Amino acid sequence: MNTFNRVISILDRSLMKIEELILSFAIIVISVMVIGNVLSRTFTGASWAFNEEISRFALFLATFIGISYVARKGRHISMSAFFDLAPHKIRKALAIIIPLVTAIVLFVLAYYAYGYMASVRDSGRVTAALRFPYYWMLIAVPLGFVLGGIQFLRNAWINIKEKDVYLATDKKDYDRTDGAI
Repeated sequence: MNTFNRVISILDRSLMKIEELILSFAIIVISVMVIGNVLSRTFTGASWAFNEEISRFALFLATFIGISYVARKGRHISMSAFFDLAPHKIRKALAIIIPLVTAIVLFVLAYYAYGYMASVRDSGRVTAALRFPYYWMLIAVPLGFVLGGIQFLRNAWINIKEKDVYLATDKKDYDRTDGAI
C-alpha cells in the first residue's frame, strides 16, 4: 500500500471512529434526557426547560451523522426485491448507478441545507431555554449530507473497481458472484 492510500485509510478509520463516538454520545444524551425528564416530572412535577432543545440537537446529530455511518456499513434502508432477483450484470450496474445518484442527491441537499443553516445563523435566532445559537443544531445537517455523499461515492467506486457486487466498501452483496438466488 502506497503512502497516499495509507493516509486515506487512516483518515477513513479516524472518521469512522468519530462518527461512532458522535452517534454513541447522541443516543446516550437522548436516553438521559428522556429518563431524566420523566424522573423530574415524577418527583418534582416539572419538566426540564432545556430537555427539548438538547434532545433535538442529539436527534439531529444521530440522524444526519448516521447517514454517513450506515452508508459506510451498507446498512441503509433499501428496496432490494428487484436488486436481489436480478442477474449479476444488472446488480453490478445498479450497484454503481444507485450510489452515484444517491450521492448527487445528498450533495444537492447539503447545498440547500447549508444555505438554510447560513440564513438561520445570519438571523441571529437562538434557542428559547438555553439561548444558544439555533444554527448549531443545524450544522449536522449539511455535514451529514456531505459525509453521506462521500460514502455513497466510495460505494460506487468499489463497484467500478471490483468484479464482485458490493453494498458498501467492506460489505459484499451476500458474497454472491454468480447471480444465483
